[in-house]
Amino acid sequence: MTLTSAHSLSPDHVLACILAGGQSRRMGGGDKTLLDIGKKPMLACIIDRLRPQSAQIILNANGDPERFSDYQLPVVPDTVGDFAGPLAGILAGLNHAKQHMPTVTHVVSVAGDTPFFPRDLIDRLCTAVPASKPVIALATSYDKLHPVFGLWPVALADDLTDWLAAGKSGKVLAWVNCHDSIEVSFENDIETGLDPFFNANRPEDIDVARSALEKLTA
Repeated sequence: MTLTSAHSLSPDHVLACILAGGQSRRMGGGDKTLLDIGKKPMLACIIDRLRPQSAQIILNANGDPERFSDYQLPVVPDTVGDFAGPLAGILAGLNHAKQHMPTVTHVVSVAGDTPFFPRDLIDRLCTAVPASKPVIALATSYDKLHPVFGLWPVALADDLTDWLAAGKSGKVLAWVNCHDSIEVSFENDIETGLDPFFNANRPEDIDVARSALEKLTA
């Protein structure tokens, strides 16, 4: 699919949603997005990357929202299941936009454990889709799909609600494959030398993130 910028979606109509609703089992539990990766928590790095890209940011997380009070972001919990996975977080973002933000037509999801995602993520995803029809855009790097980094039309909120209510697969791609979608490829992060979608999944990954942050702040 090739689209001209005149027909592409404007980032002004996009809500950014940080997905931090998981249980972080491989990190030993707790909120891994709040782990210190050097001079600041991982969540602070993620917000710093998002703010120049979107004026509208929410945090999807379950449990007591007060633990995120320092970040002064709306905290939106999953509305289905109990730690039901990223599709539940995406739905939470879509429903928040649908109910409270009438000018928002799309939600961009960002993982809460990926501190060095592209600084042009939202622009690139928006450029890839038409404003006139619901098309999902997903990020890729090195021919690997990163379905948690996606652009989701608010128009698909009811469809996703029905999908999850029916007990269908919680796998992101299982639902995506029922709709029009496009992949957007990103190159290595030139500042850190990492895959831009490097995620801190295990304790040893925190050391990698710290080293990368040192490069950025040296």
